[in-house]
Formats: sequence, C-alpha cells, structure tokens
Amino acid sequence: MEVEYRTATPDDTAECIALRGKTRENAFSIEQLEELGITLESWQAGISNGSLRGYVGVSEEKIIGYCFGDSETGEIVVLALLPEYENKGVGKALLNQMVESFSSLGFERLFLGCSSDPKARSYGFYRHLGWRSTGLFDDADDEILEYFPKK
Repeated sequence: MEVEYRTATPDDTAECIALRGKTRENAFSIEQLEELGITLESWQAGISNGSLRGYVGVSEEKIIGYCFGDSETGEIVVLALLPEYENKGVGKALLNQMVESFSSLGFERLFLGCSSDPKARSYGFYRHLGWRSTGLFDDADDEILEYFPKK
C-alpha cells in the first residue's frame, strides 16, 4: 500500500465530507455535518482563507484519510480514516503533519476533543502518541486532550 501525503486543497472537500461518513467510529453523514454548520462551502472557505489547515493521504488516486486543524486556535478538529487503512500508520502520519505545521506557526500547545471511553480507538491512539487529558470536556462531551510539540 503506497500512500502519498499532501496539503489539502478546496477541491478535496467533497471527497473528505463523503469519507467522514465511512469511518468506523465517530462517523458523520453529510446531513449531520450540515447540522453542525460544516458544509462544502464553509470547509472550502476555511481552506481557502487559511483558517482551516489540513493534510490528506491519497492511495490509488482516492483520499483515504485526512487531518484538519484550526490555524487560529491550534485545535485539531478532525482526523478521519477509511477503516481498511487503520493500523497502517496513516492516521499517525497525518496527525504528525498537522503537529509539525502548527509548530511552525508558533503554537506551543495543541488540543483536541476525544472520546472519554477507553473502548474507543481514539482514546488509546492519542494517548499513545503523547496527548494528555486536561480534565475538561467540550460541548459534545468529548474529553479535551492537549499536546506540547517538541521544539
């Protein structure tokens, strides 16, 4: 399996939205994303104006995963991967690219919302990579984790 990693472009948005509904955990349909205010247009605008920075993993000419973050706050807003590409280092590679990107912007602390259920894949994934609980929860009842990139 060969994966090419690159910076996300506004043209990737439709494929990213479709992929989000195919993830194993925390899947969101197009309609559910729209209810949260996440639309094709809002996502494209965020990429275009630089407020939403992201990377995609591409294999056999299709996006198989992505990671996006809010370049104004340092929040990792989404990491999504097709189930057949799990446990192959793709999610870790995408997250690492976002961490490096945000470090280059000067962020000394990054954060994200993650399931507080130890049975959820994301729970162990982020903690294994050095993310730590803040003890706080967001509006979706996700636990806020933080990470301090090495300088």
